[in-house]
This record gives sequence, structure tokens and C-alpha cells, in this order.
Amino acid sequence: MKILILANNDVGLYRFRRELLETLLKEHEVHISIPDGSFVDRLIRMGLVYHKTNFNRKGTNPIKDLELLAFYRKLIRNIKPDVVFTYTIKPNVYGGMACKMEKVPYLVNITGLGSALENKGPLQPITTMLYRLGIDKAEKVFFQNKANRDFMLARHLVKDNYELIPGSGVNLEQYELMPFPNDDSIEFVYIGRLITLKGIGHYLTAAKAIKAKYPNTVFHICGMDEDGYLEEVKQLEQEGIVKYHGLVDDMLAIYRQIQCTIHPSFYPEGMSNALLESCACGRAIITTDRPGCGEIVDDGVNGYIVKQNDSDDLIEKIEKYLSQPFETRRQMGINGRNKVAKEFSRQIIIDRYLKVLGEINERKQAN
Repeated sequence: MKILILANNDVGLYRFRRELLETLLKEHEVHISIPDGSFVDRLIRMGLVYHKTNFNRKGTNPIKDLELLAFYRKLIRNIKPDVVFTYTIKPNVYGGMACKMEKVPYLVNITGLGSALENKGPLQPITTMLYRLGIDKAEKVFFQNKANRDFMLARHLVKDNYELIPGSGVNLEQYELMPFPNDDSIEFVYIGRLITLKGIGHYLTAAKAIKAKYPNTVFHICGMDEDGYLEEVKQLEQEGIVKYHGLVDDMLAIYRQIQCTIHPSFYPEGMSNALLESCACGRAIITTDRPGCGEIVDDGVNGYIVKQNDSDDLIEKIEKYLSQPFETRRQMGINGRNKVAKEFSRQIIIDRYLKVLGEINERKQAN
């Protein structure tokens, strides 16, 4: 079969869907349509056929969005795929519309609702209408958490063509259980874009308070700045409060150093890959009871739940973690590993995609 994949960036495609791509490439011709980025060369070396796509994932210019729709339609006509996979909001919406217009089967993956759809405001009804137009004829709509699924069902955006999957899953062989670091220094990490909704501001506030009280703590930050936090982060780094790594290519080296991942997100998540990877490596987690985060933490078992948008509660939960004996903290990490191994293996997602792909292929052969 000939498969086309539409997504909004190369990093997520390579890091979180590489195993699916490798599986597909064994038997199929696979094309990808994404903006240019530092991981594109790796995707090409894997054997994927690359088509450069220019769009602003945050943009709301209707003319630009119509241009994206036209681009997708032209791309589909040229490639003539047997099936299209779409990920993230704009590929889901405009890729879905293009597939519907060109009468090509397509599978949609809801990687998070996005603030325009989740939050009430002038953009919500428009985004709802666009999603309805984009996904109503999908062969299958994959949801990464129950809250996103229930939101879409309540608004009749999907009927019976949906399925719940455990996020993007985690590669349990790549992210293997690691020895738990000793207490010479107790190190934490924030992983994600430096944006307000991901909780970076609360992480920085907590880092300052905890470092002043517990000098043997270290607070790492891994991710690119998108909301103007870089100047503050650099200043705190000079003061010895945080260590900033930018966008990290290989997170395994970071996971080996840290005991706990802090993810104080109040963002419309799909399923947090940073938390899944951290747990797989045997690291405790502190995160909110947010859809896409709360499913991964069992409070007091493999980490702690922190109130959304609350620096004081985050500081309290970090202190609660620090007050635990070493063996209790180490066991939290082991509990997290056991949880994701049972519930969030990436092979689950691969198997679900292959099942639907096989059904499409059987139908194609029958016709």
C-alpha cells in the first residue's frame, strides 16, 4: 500500500512514532508531509519520502489555512495514497477535509484538543465546525485520553468511528529501567516547550524556593522557549538555580541523572510523552490531574498530583517528595515503570493502526 502521513512537526513524528514508521516501511511505501526541521534528514534516511509543508501551527489566518487545504489536495492527487494518517490539529482538520474531497480513507489521531477548541471563546465554535468538517468521514478517530473523547462525543463530532489508545505509547526497550540516582544531589527535570500553559512559570518559582531551602537539589530544563521565558531561565542559570539544556536530542542521559520529572501542565494535552518516558526509566513524577497527565500518575504510588496553576502546591509536593526515604522514592520509580509497561506500551498503538490498515487493505482487494 501507499501511505501518506500529515503532521505539524518532525520532532514528534521521529521521537514518538518512529516504531510505527519502521513497521510500515517493511511492507509499504510511506510518504510524510511536514514542515522542515532538524529531524527531517533522519526520517528520510529511514526510507520515508519527504514532502515539505509550510504552515504556522498557531496561525489563524483563514487564507493561509485555505492554502494548506489546497496544498494537501494537490499532494494527495499527486501521490495517490491508499490511506492517509493525520496527526495534530491543522493536519487533522485540513488534511481530513482534503481526504474527504479526494475520497481517500484516512485515520485521525487527536493528540490534544488545543486551547481554541477546549476553552470557551470566539474561536471555539469556529474550531468545532472545522473539526466536524475534517473528521466526520474518517475511517477511524484515535483519542489519546478519555476527556478528549468525551468532549468530541458530547458535541457529536464523532459517532462510532473512534477508539481510545494510550497516547503515543512508550518504547520500553529504548527507555529501559535505570538504576535510581543516589542522594548526593537530588535532581528534577522539566521537559517541554517553555510556554505558560505547560507550567514553566510555576516550575521556575518552585525551583527558586526549593533550591534556597535544599541546596543539594538540581533543577534541569529541557525544551525550546516559545513564550519569552528564555531571559529569566538564563538569569536563573547564572545564579545556579537551574540548568538549561534547550531541545535535547537524547533524553536518556538526562533521565540517568534525575530522580523525578515535574510536569505542572494546564495545557490541553493528548498524553504526555515526557511522563511516559520518565516512568519507563523508573523515575517518579509530579504532575497535574489534567487529561493526558493524570492517567499516568497514581498519587502517592509513582509520584504526586499537584493542583493546576498553583506554585505553592507544587512547592509543597516537591517538599513532600524530598521528605520521603530514599527507598520510598526509588520504589515510586519502579511503580511507574510497572504501570507504563502494563498500560502504555507503544506496541499497543502499532497493533491498533495495523489492524485498521489491514481492514482497509482487505476492502480494497475485495473491490
